[in-house]
Amino acid sequence: MRLSCIVCDILLIFLGLCGGVYAFTGFNLLWFLCFYNQIAARALLACGFVAALFNIYSLIAFRPYRGLK
Repeated sequence: MRLSCIVCDILLIFLGLCGGVYAFTGFNLLWFLCFYNQIAARALLACGFVAALFNIYSLIAFRPYRGLK
């Protein structure tokens, strides 16, 4: 479970960096890294969506910040 959370976080950080590069420079890094393949880019974005949902679920189900007050 911990490894899957780490993988999801890494994917979301990667997609965030690609989005930041696109926002500040106008160069679509994700599109470039997918070799201008629209299906691959959309599949990676779909995996990012599922990773975000999994992270929200893990925060609700396991409450890692319960002991902090």
